[in-house]
Amino acid sequence: MSDTALLVLENGQVFTGRAYGARGATLGEVVFNTGMTGYQETLTDPSYHRQIVVMTAPHIGNTGVNDEDDESTKIWVAGYVVRDPARVPSNWRSTRSLDAMLEDQGIVGISGIDTRQLTRILREGVMRGGIFSGDALAPEAELVERVKAGEEMAGAHLADAVSVTEPYVIEPTGAYAGLHVVAVDLGIKAMTPERMAERGLRVTVVPSTTTGEEILAMNPDGVFFSNGPGDPAAAERSVGELRKVLDEKVPFFGICFGNQLLGRALGYGTYKLPFGHRGINQPVMDRTTGKVEITAHNHGFAVDAPREGDSVSPAGYGRVKVSHVCLNDDVVEGLECLDIPAFSVQYHPEAAAGPHDASYLFDRFIDLMKGER
Repeated sequence: MSDTALLVLENGQVFTGRAYGARGATLGEVVFNTGMTGYQETLTDPSYHRQIVVMTAPHIGNTGVNDEDDESTKIWVAGYVVRDPARVPSNWRSTRSLDAMLEDQGIVGISGIDTRQLTRILREGVMRGGIFSGDALAPEAELVERVKAGEEMAGAHLADAVSVTEPYVIEPTGAYAGLHVVAVDLGIKAMTPERMAERGLRVTVVPSTTTGEEILAMNPDGVFFSNGPGDPAAAERSVGELRKVLDEKVPFFGICFGNQLLGRALGYGTYKLPFGHRGINQPVMDRTTGKVEITAHNHGFAVDAPREGDSVSPAGYGRVKVSHVCLNDDVVEGLECLDIPAFSVQYHPEAAAGPHDASYLFDRFIDLMKGER
């Protein structure tokens, strides 16, 4: 069987490389990740559902993979693109190679292409694409048409596809703080409830389809909405359930997709970014403290809210301020409600993978639940 693989973009551009991982065909939105490490956490992040991820760092797979760093029960990316895969992994925690993990889970990838050139193309706007190898190889014109027939990310409702179907509880691993959080799984990463448990919180993780009434019936001290894939404009059901929580003034914290849903619940719009923020090296300013944080991101949509001064929630939830902004492009990276106990950020404070600069946000959530904001 030929080792050749093709990456085909919907604009007709084709990259020829070598098959990496499983052989076959896969379609998805082609996006790039600027992290130099953390590939195992990236692959198992449910927010990447239906996306083909391009790694801008040239060497991937050097430390292999292990049984501790997965952020969910499987790889979620639709496909994987690397320039120079490691020939032999070397790390004391490694149990197998990245290539073997991809092949075991049927993830079609490609290696040996110029990922810098590809990233320059995607910086003009991410697009649909496909990876084809093995028996899936066909004339390029035919493959381009297959890619063009693929689904768009705009308008896609994907949270239900990646969420758990039954609730589960993460017990406190630190001294119990006497607080119970209901975390709605829209594509949650495993480390997020673990970070809460470390701070003494009992966390009940519930499916994305859980209603506001069911959440409130658990008598939570706080409610959390997680990261996740898809277009927030297609998640009106979740927005409606979140409004029930806000109406009861239960302390709320959201990250990533949860930030976008809070924005929509407050009455603001959301929009698709040209190429999004994906990586563990994104600079964000916390306007409350003036501190600049290096943060982990994975989002292609953003909240459209006034960046200067306080604004009034179009949906009637009082005053709102943009609490965090991205220093690369001034995108809204956080919201804080001034008249109800709710806030959110667009990035990932759980540091899996990524820096720990934003871990204070979990403490801020505890302060909010204690009424100490």
